[in-house]
Amino acid sequence: MINRMAARRAGRAKPATAFVAAPEPRTIGSFARGRQLTAGNFMFAGHLLQQPDTAIWDLVSPDAAFEAELHGFVWLDDLAAAGDSPARACAQDWTAGWIARYGAGRGPGWTPELTGRRLIRWINHALFLLPGQDKLASDAFYRSLAQQTQFLSKRWHATATGLPRIEALTGLVYAGLALEGMHEHAPVAARALGRECDARIGAEGLLPSRNPEELLDVFTLLTWAAAALLDSGQTPPLALRNATARIAPTLRTLRHSDGGLVRCHGGGRGLEGRLDTALAASGIKARQKGGLAMGYARLSAGRTSVIIDAAPPPIGPTSAGAHASTLAFELTSGRRPLIVNCGSGASFGADWRRAGRATPSHSTLVLAGESSARLGDGSQADWLASGPREVPVKMSQASDGLRFEGGHDGYVARFGLTHARTIEMTFDGRGVAGEDMLLALAETDKRRFDRAHDARAMHGVPYHIHFHLHPEVDAALDMGGAAISLALRSGEIWVFRTDARAKMTLEPSVYLEKTRLKPRASKQIVLSGAALEYANRIRWSLAKAQDTPISIRDLAQDAPYLTPEDD
Repeated sequence: MINRMAARRAGRAKPATAFVAAPEPRTIGSFARGRQLTAGNFMFAGHLLQQPDTAIWDLVSPDAAFEAELHGFVWLDDLAAAGDSPARACAQDWTAGWIARYGAGRGPGWTPELTGRRLIRWINHALFLLPGQDKLASDAFYRSLAQQTQFLSKRWHATATGLPRIEALTGLVYAGLALEGMHEHAPVAARALGRECDARIGAEGLLPSRNPEELLDVFTLLTWAAAALLDSGQTPPLALRNATARIAPTLRTLRHSDGGLVRCHGGGRGLEGRLDTALAASGIKARQKGGLAMGYARLSAGRTSVIIDAAPPPIGPTSAGAHASTLAFELTSGRRPLIVNCGSGASFGADWRRAGRATPSHSTLVLAGESSARLGDGSQADWLASGPREVPVKMSQASDGLRFEGGHDGYVARFGLTHARTIEMTFDGRGVAGEDMLLALAETDKRRFDRAHDARAMHGVPYHIHFHLHPEVDAALDMGGAAISLALRSGEIWVFRTDARAKMTLEPSVYLEKTRLKPRASKQIVLSGAALEYANRIRWSLAKAQDTPISIRDLAQDAPYLTPEDD
């Protein structure tokens, strides 16, 4: 209600009449998505509405997330990427439609973060939107820009801290720099952006949520704001420059060899090319100097990257999107993900979101079918209430490569067992060896384990070690069931083996991507057994087949944006 009142008051602002400087688009859209939009296929927040010849504002939104994506105007990036006459017509008609229907302060789009997101797109794509427009439409466009700018100047402080506030302030910086008569807002917003960076971005470029994709979103917005200030002849605040300098090395650690991010704590891989573009735009080439980056460890050699969640999950208010993923890892070879985590199921509804947060949806060990971290109750049911607190980690060199050693106490209170994991990678990146251990260390832990063991009729505490495979990996049992061959679209063959202490099976899995209409079917390797003693050890390995060449020309194209019939 307060936002809508502020929006109506902002409507009395003196309108902007022109751009001070020609805005340069910095957002990245998808040509395929743009073509789908012009064909009447509207896919947002995991929902598809197929309504050709329908204006976007005449759609009946299935939920609030769908509606928010409409009012944020990120789809304008896709129409601009398509760039043809039908795409331009849709962009102009739908923008004018928003102004006519919601410009007076009506509708759900009048929140500071959505307004900031919308302003960035309108300013970025002004040269796509304005050509051919008559004076009436052009005046309405400028008047709405001024109204939204005035609204943001009054309401940016009311949005949530972190990414939403940074998005609102970046939109205000853009508008203050680009629009005639709005210059007074740019320095105020830039200083506020610097203060938000100091308050929310840690000394090592981390966010409390530990969400890699959220960190990329923050970093992208900061680089956009800094570039806009520089293009206007202004110096970005020192706090803003320092924040990007802290974040860039962290993102490089969280980046797989294919340019995508590790999928943990609610984050996805990020839009294709966005991470590399943001890093290049920042001009910062520094790398993380050993150790962990935002709680993640990275092993990299040759064309192979392994990234491990090696820190406690967030607990409390910052854990609304956190996962029970401690010691889970992902492995990518060149351009091809091999071992993955299932990902966030948020775009597929509450049940999938909850399932995606559980430990079995990650490539790690699960004890007695339970997650290593647990959700709260009542009003805090979306937060993690408990989980691993002690996560010792050591990074070192092995005799023929790199070694990660870590452990967590997420199962100690229930079963008396500590999960320890060692992962080694050869210097050429062609081999990965792992060892998972379940250990009862202290005397109190041994007594807890004895009780858990006895409660299961002396059959031990069951465990399952999950290795989720990317959907494009072709997996098959080999060597009479003693190994599993994993074929990538690049032509590489990897072979998974384990010792005789666990039963190895190939089972169904899912891969959760927010760009899809439904979860993708996949497979997982599962090692099953039971902890019968105070020390239990399971070894496994992943290695390229001997006849796989050192260098492969990986020319196979990734699947394009889905048509409705493909999903």
